[in-house]
Amino acid sequence: MVRRLLPHPGLSLIVALVWMMLVNRFAWGSLVFAAVLGLIVPVMTAPYWPDRPRVGSPRRIAAYVGIVLIDIAKANIAVARIVLFLPKRDLRPCWLTVPLDLTTPEAITVLAATITLTPGTVSCDLSEDGHALLVHCLHAPDPAAVLDEIKTRYEARLKEIFR
Repeated sequence: MVRRLLPHPGLSLIVALVWMMLVNRFAWGSLVFAAVLGLIVPVMTAPYWPDRPRVGSPRRIAAYVGIVLIDIAKANIAVARIVLFLPKRDLRPCWLTVPLDLTTPEAITVLAATITLTPGTVSCDLSEDGHALLVHCLHAPDPAAVLDEIKTRYEARLKEIFR
């Protein structure tokens, strides 16, 4: 019975939190409406989620988010240095094809979003078979090192999260 009322508890919480942030003030009516939305939206969308991904421990997710936030901060500084101080002739942009060990669409989406959120890189395309991701790097003097960093720093952790 609880599973039918709350098919996606995480989504319920996120919908309610997003609604409260959109309202941008606390009112009991808004909180009740957020709770109702948090209950109705997952129930209405549950048929479109037949195979939910199995997600690992919240501790691993929090660690991954922390790593991504630190990497975003570092990449912002690196891109600023590239834009401000690196002569154009020394810029080494490149396209990388990242072979994927991830199999679930949710995990691949999180990896692509992580790459795009990190300044200086953008995920551009996913192969038709879903086994490779095309990534553009603003400055990659050693493309193999960038590929290795994506595979070890992000994909390996996502494989532990999305079992």
